[in-house]
Amino acid sequence: MNIFVNSALNYTGSKYRFLGQIMPLLPKDSDIFIDLFCGGGSVGINASAKKIILNDKNTSLTEILRLFQNVNFIKLESEIESIIDEFSLSKSSQFGYKFYNADSSSGLGKINKTAFERLKFHYNSNKSAILLFVLLIFSFNNQIRFNSKGEFNLPCGKRDFNDKMRKKLRDFVAVLQNKNIEILNFDFREFYKILDDFSKQKSFFYIDPPYYLANASYNENGAWGYKDEKELLEFLDTLNNKNIKFAFSNVLYHNEKEHSMLKNWQEKSNYKLHLLNFSYKNCNYQRNKTSSQEVLVTNY
Repeated sequence: MNIFVNSALNYTGSKYRFLGQIMPLLPKDSDIFIDLFCGGGSVGINASAKKIILNDKNTSLTEILRLFQNVNFIKLESEIESIIDEFSLSKSSQFGYKFYNADSSSGLGKINKTAFERLKFHYNSNKSAILLFVLLIFSFNNQIRFNSKGEFNLPCGKRDFNDKMRKKLRDFVAVLQNKNIEILNFDFREFYKILDDFSKQKSFFYIDPPYYLANASYNENGAWGYKDEKELLEFLDTLNNKNIKFAFSNVLYHNEKEHSMLKNWQEKSNYKLHLLNFSYKNCNYQRNKTSSQEVLVTNY
């Protein structure tokens, strides 16, 4: 059984739970592995290529990734603790839940709510990667979400910087610092101008964009629409025409909606369709169209 490193960022749409199915389908001999919409980086950091590129259009996200790549864990942990102390947030790993008259079931949301709101206000006025990550630690489901004004707007969550979170961060930082990883902050369309360079090497693109059918936080405020989806499919065809291998994550259907654009594109291009299932059992596309069917489309 393979052991995969999980991201310290609980990014919406993370493929960590699917890695056992996705990674065996990816090439093992790539010189360059490009995670084009890396999000938390769960797929890219587990790649075995000589060089890994983690790219995401979200500047706040890539700033956190660069922070983790450039600051050793001990110093990073110390800076996090300093912010936690400054804003009087809970420290369950040190004092335990009983100290706060709480338990793991009810969590620490009520304890941290006021301090969390002060930290959120401070971050929205003085943005930095380390402040944002501390917000994520204490936010609802540890997720990232900004409103149309660019302000972080998630409520306080139930957890704090506990032992599980520390281990995830330690392991994630170790991978970012020990593997040959480059972090970029481009829109996928900017890659057109450098595709010829990638075509001269054994390059591989993994593409996990915002889902056109979904209403996730990364797809709010008109962030991803029909035009984006159409242009991404055209980009994938360009990769194929340049003999660059790719794997494309998406859904064939979601909440009773079929992704007809994806289905027609895949069938017309004759790319290979792999059905994925969280339960690791065989999926039947016709069996249940009321939930979602995750797929991986490959051109090899």
